[in-house]
Parts: sequence; C-alpha cells; structure tokens
Amino acid sequence: MRLRRWCRDDREPFAAINADPEVMEHFPAVLTREQSDDLIEKIEAGFEVHGYGLWALELLASGELIGFTGLAVPEFEAHFTPAVEIGWRLARPAWGNGYATEAAEAALEFGFGEAGLAEVVSFTSAGNARSRAVMERIGMTRDPAEDFDHPGLPAGHPLRHHVLYRRVPAA
Repeated sequence: MRLRRWCRDDREPFAAINADPEVMEHFPAVLTREQSDDLIEKIEAGFEVHGYGLWALELLASGELIGFTGLAVPEFEAHFTPAVEIGWRLARPAWGNGYATEAAEAALEFGFGEAGLAEVVSFTSAGNARSRAVMERIGMTRDPAEDFDHPGLPAGHPLRHHVLYRRVPAA
C-alpha cells in the first residue's frame, strides 16, 4: 500500500466509505457525497498549511483507495490542544489486514522525522475498540485522567466521551 495525496478519482470511493454506517459507527453521522468531497478539499488545504495531512491510502496491487491515514490538527479546543492528531478511516473490506497499523506507523515516522513533531495524539469515542487497538499497537499510551468529552458533541450524546492517547518519538 502507499500513502499519497488525493486526486479526483478518489471522490467516489471515498464517498462510499463515508456513507457506510458501519465505518462511521463511531462518528455522529454518515457523510453525504458533498460532505465527503468537502472533506477531501479540507484535507488537501491542510497539506498546504502544515506540510502534512490525512493521506489517501491506496493498495498498490489494485490501485484501490481503501481510506486514509495521516496527521491532522484538531480544530476544537481541549486540554491537550493545540496538538497534532494521527487518524485513519478504512473501508470495511480493508479491516483486519493490518493496513491501519502499517500506515499509522509510516505517518508517525514522517511526523517525528520530516515534520519534526515532539508529540502526536489520537482520540476516539470510548467504545471504538478497533481504533483503540491500533493506537496501542503503534505504541501510543493512555492516561484515563486525560479522557474528555468532545466539545463538538452535545451533552448526553452516546459518542461524546472520548479517550486520549499520546506518543512521543522513541529516544
């Protein structure tokens, strides 16, 4: 697989990923085609500002877009921001193959190397066991005292409580 910048041909398969209720289970809602296209535009704009972003994740053998993995700057305020976050979103057929872990390790290598980051965080709703497992496989650690309620979700929302993981470069 490879991490790369986004292209026009990614829009349709990415919209299908974002419209899958199982993929979006730990997000407030699935995305419409327009919202999905807007997300690609926002991601690409982030590359221009920061020099990194959420790379399109492509299988080399088939050229198939299977999701994204990469680095982003959270836009909300919390006790740990400003920060750089690592994240991923993969199509259901790509789950369980180690792609998220492998791609996240590559993104961390870029972040701690070329981008010179001192720390990377990751967060998800407390019930997202799959993403939490990836966070742990890539060496991130969690202090339960740092868990937080996501400010973008209303009080009482079932996804509001989030866990926070951190990682610094290896010594």
